[in-house]
Amino acid sequence: MAATDATGGVQARTSNPSLYFFTLVAALAGFLFGYDTGVIGGTQLYFTEYFQFTPGQQGFAVASAIYACIPGALVAGFLCNAISRKWTMIIAAVMFSVSAWGSGIADGYGELIIYRVIGGFAIGLASMAAPMLIAEIAPAEERGKLVSLNQLGIVSGFFVVFLATYFIGGGNTAGLSDAELVARNVYNTEQGWRVMFWSELLPSLAFFLALFFIPNSPRWLVMKGRTEDAMLVLMRLGANEATAQSEIAAIELSLADDTKKSLDPKVLAGLGGLVMVGVMLSVFQQVTGINAILYYGAEIFSNALGYGPEDALKQQLWLGAVNFLFTFIAIFTVDKWGRKPLLLTGLTGMFIGLSTLGLTVFTGQLGVLSLIGVLVFIASFALSMGPVVWVLISEIFPNRARSLAMAIAVGAQWLFNAFVSNAFPVVNRSQLNEQSFNGALPYFIFAGFCILAWLFVVKFVPETKGKSLEELEAGLV
Repeated sequence: MAATDATGGVQARTSNPSLYFFTLVAALAGFLFGYDTGVIGGTQLYFTEYFQFTPGQQGFAVASAIYACIPGALVAGFLCNAISRKWTMIIAAVMFSVSAWGSGIADGYGELIIYRVIGGFAIGLASMAAPMLIAEIAPAEERGKLVSLNQLGIVSGFFVVFLATYFIGGGNTAGLSDAELVARNVYNTEQGWRVMFWSELLPSLAFFLALFFIPNSPRWLVMKGRTEDAMLVLMRLGANEATAQSEIAAIELSLADDTKKSLDPKVLAGLGGLVMVGVMLSVFQQVTGINAILYYGAEIFSNALGYGPEDALKQQLWLGAVNFLFTFIAIFTVDKWGRKPLLLTGLTGMFIGLSTLGLTVFTGQLGVLSLIGVLVFIASFALSMGPVVWVLISEIFPNRARSLAMAIAVGAQWLFNAFVSNAFPVVNRSQLNEQSFNGALPYFIFAGFCILAWLFVVKFVPETKGKSLEELEAGLV
């Protein structure tokens, strides 16, 4: 006899420890995403000096992994459907390990680029598969929170790698003599940056092993005709038999409806509109400047704010800590406040933070207020554009098209991440920036994009909290 609630309906699926364990394992993909992209922030100070890179070479060394994320994300769209979300992440875990080891043994520009590209391809795979898997195993009322754990993994990776690079780089410099500071910088330039890359091996191998203990997505299993396996997975996730049957029926109905309507021009037009929303959210996530601040944070602190290289690594810890803390706030509010209120609140704070930083740099009044501007920007991003964009792009697309549509949106995200990362050192060191803006031009550009993103969210972004993926599909497509 099917279990029912007080109104006679099928009981909702409840959370259980297995659900959270599977989510946390998948979120390790986000951790490695953050770790691999964050390690460049500490290492690029030193390998740029070691290899005597030009600004253009430095920009490409930083951005090469990000360019590789684009084909990685696009291939992930195929792999997630063909071999499952889970096995796509297993392939990514292997590539993370190869990249970490190889980047540390690189002995030239080309070799470093090759290994960074391997890591970037892994990030593209993982950044697609992990939020998709989490969204597909999560109950509707907790989906925003659980998908946001992927973003928590990303910011945790950034924070941990900032700690790792800080301590590998020698830690606190207070009280050291000039000779000791020079010796520390020489070590980091010759060897320390290699150890920073190698430190990623521990989490990448742990991720690889843990993935063998999680199940496939029930929606993927239904798509492959493995209904009994999907039933077993749903029951492991906290569903009773009646609830599991109900969820599978809804998935089958949505898949059948997708097939029936796949040639309907209105449906295709509606899906195109959703892809536009996903792509633009991904683009705005990048062109508002988050990864320029994170990747080049040490250089910003060193050059714009006057810190020495090792002290700049210490200031990056503030970035990581604030990012981590405010992502927690997003996790516990995204299913209560909704997606749009968090986006609008966060974009407002991001504009204020960037404007503050830009004005202090422009006027030459560098100091505590500059640091506050950076931290306000980071906090506001962590509250909004960081986690909420991932939540939205994992839930607004229909079941059958989710892999392809997410691949397009995530590919656009990485494309613009690469553009921003590659362009930042060039714009930052340009004659226009140095002579006319006193170094503040990039921050004013990012602030302008915050305004455009705010207007876009108001006009085009739907509210999705509290609805199942199938309910969203029926309402949005």
